[in-house]
Amino acid sequence: MAATPRGTSPVPPDVRPRLTVLSGPSGVGKSTVVAHMRKEHPEVWLSVSATTRKPRPGEQHGVHYFFVSDDEMDKLIANGELLEWAEFAGNRYGTPRAAVQERLENGEPVLLEIDLQGARLVRESMPEAQLVFLAPPSWEELVRRLTGRGTEPPEVIERRLEAAKIELAAEPEFDTTLVNTSVEDVARELLALMDVV
Repeated sequence: MAATPRGTSPVPPDVRPRLTVLSGPSGVGKSTVVAHMRKEHPEVWLSVSATTRKPRPGEQHGVHYFFVSDDEMDKLIANGELLEWAEFAGNRYGTPRAAVQERLENGEPVLLEIDLQGARLVRESMPEAQLVFLAPPSWEELVRRLTGRGTEPPEVIERRLEAAKIELAAEPEFDTTLVNTSVEDVARELLALMDVV
């Protein structure tokens, strides 16, 4: 394959897939939907976020997140290496910019799974991005999912529930809303929005 000259893109901008951002309250099932999508369609590239949060059981560095120290996160932010970053429940999360841009320029479908604050920052820097809100079937179901995790202390769950109220109120800011009543159905709808079939 011939090298692409510097300053040009292998895929013309008008035919590149758009960046798709999936957001919604904690506990709504974003990670579960994304895992199902990636199993069925590994060509969908999911950006791996950097975070200062401690790993949960089963999470692997470089697969689920890049687990970094506060100092490392400070450097990423200061050097402009993150497309977006946000603080949530006392931890910082951010999307490495270079990898996202490279995949989009190569014509690959790119998915970001990020919070509301991050989605807003992506909208500012990449207005052409497609923002998709994943909503719970009901508030009661969201509370059940969050409290049923059993991985976090009550004060963290309470902060997540307070944040969820704010996130749910921001639903109109998104281009599309999908209600997570079935992981398979939501994954299929999201793939269709991304033109991946």
